Amino acid sequence: MSNPGADKTAAKGADKAADKGMDKGAAADKGADPARVSVRILDREYQVACPPAERDALVESAAYLAARMKEIRDTGKVVGADRIAVMAALNIAHELLKLRDAGHSVQHDAGARVRALRERVETALQNGQQIDL
Repeated sequence: MSNPGADKTAAKGADKAADKGMDKGAAADKGADPARVSVRILDREYQVACPPAERDALVESAAYLAARMKEIRDTGKVVGADRIAVMAALNIAHELLKLRDAGHSVQHDAGARVRALRERVETALQNGQQIDL
């Protein structure tokens, strides 16, 4: 038998969650709320919400971004926080793409080497030979 008072309380909680843009599961799961993390970039403080498990990565990312933006600002060639942020973002994106391309190249080379070794082993097995790897 259900408790009508409990059902009304749950419905009110779901209505409040819906008003705040949350679903019923999110309203009930307070443990998964993101933590507010304070990061400092170019002498400005920013409050960023992130899951507790990602806090260290966020702090490290913010420190990296702050260092890159400081490098750009210190050259004196770029003026204004917005322009400095865009230049830093472009530089970081460029680094990321270079690393991704290098990773693809290494993966391709490793795949080619494995195929070549497999062919050598298969040939040796067919011919009954012993090979040195």
